[in-house]
Amino acid sequence: MSTDRTSDPADDESGNHRPGGGEDEVHVGRFSRRARRRDREEQKKGSLLKELPVLLVVAFVLALLVKTFLVQAFFIPSGSMEQTLHGCTGCTGDRVLVTKPPYWFSEPQPGDIVVFQGPDTWTPEVQVSEPGNWFSSAALFLGRAIGVAPPSEDDYVKRVIATGGQTVQCCDDQGRVTVDGQPLDEPYIYENTPLESRPFGPVIVPEGRLWVMGDHRSASADSRSHVGDQYAGTIGVDDVIGKASVIVWPFSRFTFLDSPAIQPQQAEGMAVQGDVALVAPLLLGLGGAVPVAAWRRRRR
Repeated sequence: MSTDRTSDPADDESGNHRPGGGEDEVHVGRFSRRARRRDREEQKKGSLLKELPVLLVVAFVLALLVKTFLVQAFFIPSGSMEQTLHGCTGCTGDRVLVTKPPYWFSEPQPGDIVVFQGPDTWTPEVQVSEPGNWFSSAALFLGRAIGVAPPSEDDYVKRVIATGGQTVQCCDDQGRVTVDGQPLDEPYIYENTPLESRPFGPVIVPEGRLWVMGDHRSASADSRSHVGDQYAGTIGVDDVIGKASVIVWPFSRFTFLDSPAIQPQQAEGMAVQGDVALVAPLLLGLGGAVPVAAWRRRRR
């Protein structure tokens, strides 16, 4: 009686069993899988190389948007804000984060540390060699965005002392700067100059402008040094880049920078400004999170 048997993969076309055929096919199968794996890896490499320029462009655009609207890192190149901010010769210059949202809904207030673009009449505190080609310019732009490159020559960091409509003058009988006749409370001052060598004013700050000074009073070329120019030494509110909020480097000096109420009549107004500064980034984060959450739900 004949017995049917299931065809074995090792059988040849005539039905005869081919010794070792199964092992050969397993070997061929493994080779095919390795070949397909190599093909996929090569395709991924090729795809990555094609996508790399696009990724670089996207990264550059994102850096530009963040730098323009949210936050920017700055390298402190001079000692005019010692010892609040280190920029002295022979020490590690501080890197600070400058935030933009605090001034979306309000203007800089006395006591704020601000980074700003100085008027044309101001002499640069540092000398910076600008690059001569587009690649070096792009690298410098990114370096300034993350705070590892020196700022532009017309970028300054100072503390706001008086705002539009206020009258600033130095000094009272104790050597203090006064605003509207009231002495300022300035615990951050470092190495103040002798009383007889630092009087100025009175100067009425025009509307939309600010009177700024460095914490290192004997080493800061601030509003006092330019009181004779067309702006009476003041800077424009529109020229303020942002508020210096935190020292991020070196790690040993990591700290948040406060804005003390240096004018007696200032305390209530500064509380309101602080609330706005906290709420603005929160609203921004929620505005960005809602579309992302909706997109993820649609994908589900």
